[in-house]
Amino acid sequence: MKRKIPKFRSEAEERRFWAKEDSTAYLDWSKAKRVTFPNLKPTLRTISLRLPELLLAELKVLANKRDVPYQSLLKLFLAERVERELRLLNSGKTRSSHVLQRTASR
Repeated sequence: MKRKIPKFRSEAEERRFWAKEDSTAYLDWSKAKRVTFPNLKPTLRTISLRLPELLLAELKVLANKRDVPYQSLLKLFLAERVERELRLLNSGKTRSSHVLQRTASR
């Protein structure tokens, strides 16, 4: 018999719960069905990011050539890099910290 999923007061509380709990104790994944959420919008958070002026100017040039806002291009670049780094981690390959530090300091 599976455990009962508790009621959550907020999305953050639920996120913390599932981050530490094993979902197989609560759900029978063999009965799961694939669904799509066509109107789901990701939760966004505004951050402050300090960039060297030259890097920002170069980003704006690239964005202008692609006819997209520079913030959108920056998000795309970040998403691609994060995905690549996660693939490297999951494949057992690691990059030395000095390479990551050099990339972050640009």
